[in-house]
Amino acid sequence: MSPRSVANLNLQSTKNPYVKKLKKQVTIRLKEEVISYFKHLADDTGIPYQSLINLYLQDCAKTQRKPSLEWLSRV
Repeated sequence: MSPRSVANLNLQSTKNPYVKKLKKQVTIRLKEEVISYFKHLADDTGIPYQSLINLYLQDCAKTQRKPSLEWLSRV
């Protein structure tokens, strides 16, 4: 097919059906030891550390896990 024929095709774009499942970029401040933990885990598993953090947070949200706030009572 010649380039002119391709240019004459009436191509319509379609919306991405997975757009709602895409990730949203955020900025979050984490302690160095948290990042180091996930980076070491990434080395062991071969999964990028940011993906591991995302997977862990997804699991927390899915199971409605609440953080331990015991340190608040010690203040």
